[in-house]
Amino acid sequence: MRVVLGVAGGIAAYKAVLLLRLLKEAGHSVRVVPTRAALEFVGRATWEALSGEPAATEVFEDAHEVPHVKIGQGAELVIVAPATADLLSRVATGRADDLLTSTLLTATCPVLLAPAMHTEMWLHAATQANVATLRERGVHVLDPAEGRLTGADSGPGRLPEPEEILAAARAIAPELGTAAHDAPRRSGAAEPGSFAPRAGLPADDGAPLAGRHVVVSAGGTREPLDPVRFLGNRSSGRQGVAIAEVAARMGAHVTLVAANIAVPAPAGVEVVAVETTAELRAAVRGASADADVVVMAAAVADFRPASTAEHKIKKTGGGPAPIELVENPDILAELVRDRPHPGLLVVGFAAETGDEHASVLEHGRAKARRKGADLLAVNDVSGGQGFGSETNTVTILDARGQEIADPSGASVSGTKHEVAAHLLRVVAARLS
Repeated sequence: MRVVLGVAGGIAAYKAVLLLRLLKEAGHSVRVVPTRAALEFVGRATWEALSGEPAATEVFEDAHEVPHVKIGQGAELVIVAPATADLLSRVATGRADDLLTSTLLTATCPVLLAPAMHTEMWLHAATQANVATLRERGVHVLDPAEGRLTGADSGPGRLPEPEEILAAARAIAPELGTAAHDAPRRSGAAEPGSFAPRAGLPADDGAPLAGRHVVVSAGGTREPLDPVRFLGNRSSGRQGVAIAEVAARMGAHVTLVAANIAVPAPAGVEVVAVETTAELRAAVRGASADADVVVMAAAVADFRPASTAEHKIKKTGGGPAPIELVENPDILAELVRDRPHPGLLVVGFAAETGDEHASVLEHGRAKARRKGADLLAVNDVSGGQGFGSETNTVTILDARGQEIADPSGASVSGTKHEVAAHLLRVVAARLS
């Protein structure tokens, strides 16, 4: 496979050398494209000796070969590690001021960016906005790891280990291949009405969800009133998609039941597209038959119109006719009650608002006891917060409505990928 390895100017550039070796040992052709700053950390001779390819930084080097276009056009996968705050900004705004950014503008293959920077730079609103923009365009941006940074600093911003980056790359581009012990847990064609599945993330040794089948529902269901209108909600599907992506990175085979999601589905997961609550119910029930975990992150409509008009409802001048509603089935409660097998772990989400009767958490505790899910992630959506945003805050409760006992706490606040990672670490601990 033809891989372009971009390297931006950060202290973590030394880890890219190890990633390069892993790619070469797997038999792939790798062209390293460093930035000028990257060469301050790792010299050109190292990149060229290990890759067997030239390592140019400028568009004018070997200009007769038009490298600023040719490299991107010929790539089957582009990985940038580390991707600094500066690099993310330049790529998000479409800059083409060196060979790496020009390559990224011309590449039509999957692109994986692995950020690394100080915590304050990663959490800055500008960086988060750039990451959101890139993800909306279909670029795969990993969340950085937490740990020791330059000097005595510690926190989110550390470059993931080369093996983790390679595992994420395999999910995006299955052609990278897997080791014998990494064979996907399931295979087969997609069910009618679904998108074609791609191979799941390989089950690397140490991946906390290796060999597990995780089903995730995401988005918001829509109940048709007529051929044009529907009853829906404000869910974008971002949190469910983040859970699916992180679960795949943790080694799971993932089935994403996607209800009208507003963001791209992650590569490396099986996607079943649905629209209504009835369709989502059927898809989840079918996928959960051999699942280890079901995470119900979709915003499912509580009610649907009693009937759907065959033609568009017209204005009559006398005001709209009343719309009769009927209750939809409670998919989460059904799943808890009628588990397809005893070992299934059921995780629910409860988007709540406080009122004069109880707080968000009090409503969540009551719902946890009523639903009986093994875990319930309660999030405050007062004023629309959480819906469509890049961040979320959840508190994880058990079936008794009590906050879970976990070393990292029951509550987590951060990006939706960070929330997903926290939740799935709890899930992995329960499974083990």
